[in-house]
Amino acid sequence: MSIIYVLIPLAIILVSIAIAVFFWAVKSNQFDDLERHGSSILFDDDLPKPADKRPPSKEQDESI
Repeated sequence: MSIIYVLIPLAIILVSIAIAVFFWAVKSNQFDDLERHGSSILFDDDLPKPADKRPPSKEQDESI
């Protein structure tokens, strides 16, 4: 019976945390565009990726 005194406050704390996280997600606009990410995986990216503009490292220079 004494475990109830531990479980009830623990449950209240967990529910409070879940509610706080939900309201944070709503406030930070996490649920604004639910459709874009679901459909973006269906289409190919036709744009070419930009070339790597970094200078070659010393390890690459020594191998040439």
